[in-house]
Amino acid sequence: MEMDISECVLSAGRAVLDMVEREWQPLSPGELEQRLDQAVEEILEADLIAKLKTQPPPNLYVQLLPSQADVQPQVLQTTASNFQEKDETPEDLHTSDHSAVQYIADLLQSSKSRTRMAGRACLSLSQTVQLSLTLLSERVSYRSVSHRFHLEKGNIHRIFFSFCERINMLGERLIRWPVGTEAIEALVPLSSQEMEEEQGVPLVLGVLGHTSIPIRLPMGKHDVDSTVPKVKRMKTEAYADSWLNLQLVCDINGRFLHCRISKGSDVDRGSALRDKLKDHPEMMPSGSCLVAQAGYPLSAQILTPYSGSLGPREELFNKTLEGHFQILDQAVANLKARFQRLQYLDIGNYDRARIVVLTACVLHNVFLDIGQVVQGDVEKEEAASSEVEGEVDEEGVQRRDTISQLLFKNFDSGSR
Repeated sequence: MEMDISECVLSAGRAVLDMVEREWQPLSPGELEQRLDQAVEEILEADLIAKLKTQPPPNLYVQLLPSQADVQPQVLQTTASNFQEKDETPEDLHTSDHSAVQYIADLLQSSKSRTRMAGRACLSLSQTVQLSLTLLSERVSYRSVSHRFHLEKGNIHRIFFSFCERINMLGERLIRWPVGTEAIEALVPLSSQEMEEEQGVPLVLGVLGHTSIPIRLPMGKHDVDSTVPKVKRMKTEAYADSWLNLQLVCDINGRFLHCRISKGSDVDRGSALRDKLKDHPEMMPSGSCLVAQAGYPLSAQILTPYSGSLGPREELFNKTLEGHFQILDQAVANLKARFQRLQYLDIGNYDRARIVVLTACVLHNVFLDIGQVVQGDVEKEEAASSEVEGEVDEEGVQRRDTISQLLFKNFDSGSR
């Protein structure tokens, strides 16, 4: 009889090992062996529980079911002291309140995708959201989170990336270009000067800019708790792909309307968006424009600052745009303040790093929707002022000159 049980245990253990090897390649051989040992222990413990089910549930019984808070509340109530740390976890994580977690969980629940989230057998959907927000919002290791949620490190990894993939599926729904009435309502004046529309000064639909997200180098990884400033680390990197380029367009409220993530070696600076706007003029309401930081292409749809030797007219125009750039700078600062994982992504795989960054951008809009904003400190890019002018076309040059002349004329007449 004992021989039959042992054979069943070994057979079940091999099946678990085969499944793990197929579905979870990133685990090391040592971790795979640990998973097999744990599976064997769980089978033996389950057999023991079956024999002792008529007796009062000991502490071991409760510890076997840390994820079943919603299924077996009567067990948790009789041994509440054993779960005090787990119950207090959401308050200690400093990520978001219950309403935000529930809102995101409802978004995932109502999404059309039927893909089952990995790790859901261990956690409820709300707990999965809380765990994932913890990893995004704090610069903590998987090991630390596994201790908080009483889950295995490998399973934490799977749950987190499964969550990110599901959020990415909502990207087109939550990060979208405004059209029709929504676009009209998003327009704001280019200048704070009181000017009539017929004067030819456009309204601004959004601000175009970018930021960099450091990621792990292929040859190794940094300490997530390193005290070296991330900007200094990036400047000393030998490889351009040690960071991601995050290109964004945001509106006056800091909501992302456009998001493009590329490798650090990608030299494209808004040319794809410029071409798209030129090919689809209906994307821009009549008499509107985007404003972009130095280095972006100048076109009829995208206005950029003057560079080189500047006169009073050019300086006034640049100062007018600077007020809009502050909106994007603050939005990026808020993004990184809430999702501190973006300060340095300890991920060497580009596709996985991209998934995490896009998840943060989508959730940025989600938190705006529910009125929860974390104010970050704006870090001015040191090289921003020294950026050379990007590509220009004749139509863009003419429109910028016309607008700068109108602004200067109105300013000059108002100062007299």
